[in-house]
Amino acid sequence: MNIFVSNNRKHMEKTIHHGRNVKRFREMLGIKQEAMAFELGEEWSQRKISLLEQKEEIDEKLLAEVSRVLKIPVDAFKNFDEETAVLNIQNNYEGSNSNAASVTNTTTNNNCTFNPLDKIMEQMEEIKNLYAALLKEKDEKIALLERLFGGK
Repeated sequence: MNIFVSNNRKHMEKTIHHGRNVKRFREMLGIKQEAMAFELGEEWSQRKISLLEQKEEIDEKLLAEVSRVLKIPVDAFKNFDEETAVLNIQNNYEGSNSNAASVTNTTTNNNCTFNPLDKIMEQMEEIKNLYAALLKEKDEKIALLERLFGGK
């Protein structure tokens, strides 16, 4: 499949390598070539999967079968371009683009107003108190049963 990418008013023809994309997604999913061959049917082997992954363009029917096995849309194999993805990540990473959303702030809280260790210690103290109350209640039940049954 060919797409045109604008680059300083020049148009370069860019080919998406279907086979490499099949391999990329298969590896991301942690699926071995042998397992994929098994899922595709008896006429498939590890070697045949290896050859498939070397093909620049894969026919629509076969891509649909691969899509079914890997549970990935056919368009992903046809349109994914690693170079474009890398450029997109680089251009949108916090340090390279002042207009980009912060990638790290979504997972890091730099404005913490309490000491997390203090919170953990508070929770541990609460657990200890609950455990002590549970043991006290158990002792009271044992004492009640001993009184009811005359200490037998």
